[in-house]
Order: sequence, then C-alpha cells, then structure tokens
Amino acid sequence: MGFFDRLKTGLSKTRKGFTEKIDQMISGYAQIDDELMDDLEAIMLAADMGVHTTNRLLTAIRQAVKTKDIQTPEQLRPFLAEKITAILMEGMATTAEPAAAPIVIIVVGVNGVGKTTTIGKLGHYYRDQGRKVLLAAADTFRAAAIDQLEIWGDRSGIEVIKHSEGSDPAAVAFDAAQAAKARNVDVLIIDTAGRLHTKSNLMEELKKIHRVVAREITGAPHEVLLVLDATTGQNAISQARLFQQAVQVTGAVLTKLDGTAKGGVVVAIKSELGLPVKWIGVGEKIDDLRPFEAHDFAAALFADR
Repeated sequence: MGFFDRLKTGLSKTRKGFTEKIDQMISGYAQIDDELMDDLEAIMLAADMGVHTTNRLLTAIRQAVKTKDIQTPEQLRPFLAEKITAILMEGMATTAEPAAAPIVIIVVGVNGVGKTTTIGKLGHYYRDQGRKVLLAAADTFRAAAIDQLEIWGDRSGIEVIKHSEGSDPAAVAFDAAQAAKARNVDVLIIDTAGRLHTKSNLMEELKKIHRVVAREITGAPHEVLLVLDATTGQNAISQARLFQQAVQVTGAVLTKLDGTAKGGVVVAIKSELGLPVKWIGVGEKIDDLRPFEAHDFAAALFADR
C-alpha cells in the first residue's frame, strides 16, 4: 500500500465523521439555507475544526453563495476541499535547507503524544534518504525516555548521545552538537522532556537547550517541531499555544491521525495558530511518518470511499 492509500486509510475515521456526514447532509437539502448552514457548522465543530476555522469556512461559503459561485448543495464539497487546501497551504513556501550541515531539529511536546517514537521515525526517514543522523537524549527527566530513544537508534542504526538520568539536558545538547560537528553528521535530532506544559521550569529548560545549540552551530536550531496527539483535539491546540509562547516552534507533527475522528484539528492548528503542520503519522510502522502535503491531505480527506 502506497503512502497516499495509508493516509486515506488513516483518515477513514475523520472522513466518516466529516466528509461522509457532509455528503449525507447535502442529500437531504434542495438548496443552501440557514438550516443547512447550521448542520454544516455542527459537523465541522464535531470534527474539531474549531470555532475560528469553522466561522472562517462558513463565511467563505456565504460569500460564494452571494456571488453565485456556489448555487447548489452539491457544490459545497469541492468548495470546502479547495478552501481547506488553501488554508493548509498558507505560508508554506519551501524554505531552503542550510548550506552547511548539520541541520539541528529540536523536538518538543508533552508526555504521551508519541514524541520519542516520532523522533525514532524521523531519524529513520532521514537515514533512508542517505543522510548521516545523530540523536540526542536530552529528556533526562525519565530514564525510560533515554532507553526508548536508544531502542529506536538501534533499530535504525543511528547513534544516540546520552547522559545519565537527571543530568542537565543542555549538557546533553552541547555534547551532541560537538559530536555532530566532529562526525560530519547531516541531521541532529534532539529529544526534550515532556513534563506538563504548564510548568515554567520545563519551558526555561527548552530555552536553555535552544541557546546552547545556537551558540555551537550556526543558525541552529533550524527546526523546532512540536509533537501533538491528533486524538486530543482542541487540547492539542491549547498545548501548541503554550509552547509557541515559550519557544520558537516552527512546525507541528500530528501523530495518531489514524486513531481519531477529529482530524479537522490539522486545519484548526494552521488556521488558528498559523503553525504549519510539517509531518503526519498515520500508523504504527516505522515508515508511517511522512512530510505533510496539504493537497494529499485534502484529497485523502475528501476521497470517495
């Protein structure tokens, strides 16, 4: 099965709760009226599009009805697909990778979202591209996190820089940056602690890691990826908002899209926070994490059964 088919399968719960409900609703209306718009609003909110994104899409529909760009309920589906794609594409101009290696990626997120697993899969993805990868176990708060990252490193043949449990995370980041330069590594991926996002000491710790790698490697970190569990819906947006306030998050990674009927949160994260979704996970396999493509996501979401 190709990745698009896996994405389509992974979004099946969201499609059932969103696209298929829209299809069922449309079949019950001869024209676009207030009642239809109320039903459509309820479907969007249930899919965790969020109030802001839902209002934005409904406003666009009303404007299109007024200008006669939409004249029948059947035209709503392709219109929504186009608008959702446009939202996801906003500001997604490809940024050039730094001329000199290593590329430094800091990965943040609360416990339980699949952060360490995501790092393992991310490392595997880059290694599959022929790049030399190094992982840094800077989540020193939990011994299990260090062990888990080592398991992923062994699985993909990637070295892990680590200290003992309770060590200074910034010291791990420093050693990893030094090792990355000395060993001509292409990509350095740094794991970080995922304690409750309301704890200010965690955020200070992240800022310290940020400062250390910036001092050691020009332009670093080149990415700060926030891992979010798609099944938590609007709570994922709350987490993203708090992390954005503390560190310069450059993109989101949405995990567990295959386990939720609320995949509309992907659109909400981009629309409400302006945070681009960079990667999505649609399964448990090591190669089920891929770069996010807005057109593919919309096509899979609105695909026929």
